[in-house]
Amino acid sequence: MRITPATELHARIASLQTEMSTAGLEGILMLQNADLFYFTGSIQQGVLYVPVQGEALYLVRKDHGRARMESGLQQVLPLGSPKEIPERLADFGLSLPAKLGMELDVVPVATFQRFQKLFPAAQVVDATPLIRTVRAVKSKYEIEIMKDAALQLDRAYQRAKEIIKVGMTDLELAAELEFTCRKMGHQGITRMRAFNSELFFGHIFSGSDSAAPAYLDAPLGGIGLNPSIGQGASYKRINRNEPIIIDMVGAFDGYLVDQTRMLCIGGLPDQLKKAYEDMIKIELRLKEIARPGVSWGDIYEDCHRLACELGYQDHFMGSKGAQVSFIGHGIGVEIDEYPFIARGMKDQVLKEYMTFAFEPKAVFPGLGAVGVENTFWVTDGGLKHLTFSSEELVVLD
Repeated sequence: MRITPATELHARIASLQTEMSTAGLEGILMLQNADLFYFTGSIQQGVLYVPVQGEALYLVRKDHGRARMESGLQQVLPLGSPKEIPERLADFGLSLPAKLGMELDVVPVATFQRFQKLFPAAQVVDATPLIRTVRAVKSKYEIEIMKDAALQLDRAYQRAKEIIKVGMTDLELAAELEFTCRKMGHQGITRMRAFNSELFFGHIFSGSDSAAPAYLDAPLGGIGLNPSIGQGASYKRINRNEPIIIDMVGAFDGYLVDQTRMLCIGGLPDQLKKAYEDMIKIELRLKEIARPGVSWGDIYEDCHRLACELGYQDHFMGSKGAQVSFIGHGIGVEIDEYPFIARGMKDQVLKEYMTFAFEPKAVFPGLGAVGVENTFWVTDGGLKHLTFSSEELVVLD
């Protein structure tokens, strides 16, 4: 079991405190698991209080002993009830904040109201943009873990080439590849921050199912096993001369990477084959222009414009009427982190050591979808791959 080094946690909290000082926040109270893991190294039930200056306090209801073992923070304290929080702050010489940040994008209203009563004089604001800004820039320690997660996806890709056959269901293929990743330490849970966003190991589907739209804010959805899931692999059987999409998330020691690869048996219709080649061209354009200091929105506009010039205005990133307004998404502890390579994100720029997945895809209802996806990290000289499987269109006999 990997324990997040104390030096990592202290650096992350210091970065957050810098953001807090700029924003005029005196304290941040965190409750969400992904944020707790990032800043404490644990997800034991409780709250993390970060003052604008001084040590952070991890106040734990269940299980305190385990939190002490998992977290590198010095102040990991038992908490009988949230009502004790003001007293615990006072014990460390911390006054109640006049301006308090919380994760207002994810904390349920009822939970927020309970905690708000503990700070009746405080102005409570959304701290999520500050938290996400800090989390977007990875350390070398985080990059190395993400490289380990990418190994899972390459192993699954290699396994797919060995086992795909006509008549196999998409579900059977998904189960085999998920098993492959699980044996390599895939944690099983793929965290997403957005409301009602859920994902298992990813999306594996074939033929026209790959072009089926779904509720998820993603270019591809799939039919899924039933309406309660509404996405992913179904019982459809794989046939010759149709696209097979392996879009999976590697997950290792708390960190995620995202990769899509294309396979088929016998070949693809010319329209899909050309579309796949063109999606690779859009990825190459990304690599040409993405550098620290470049606007997220400018990258989107440039790559979207190329897609339209290539003839995919009604097919790029979804079928007409179901297209999404992004091509890339940050990734780390969650699959939907900063940066967003998306429409309108003109005021945000890439920074060195940001990590994101870029997924140009073309969708043709009734026929299928094609595309590629890789996870990159930003360096001073451009992008470097975290995912690394061959991007060739694999044609099986």
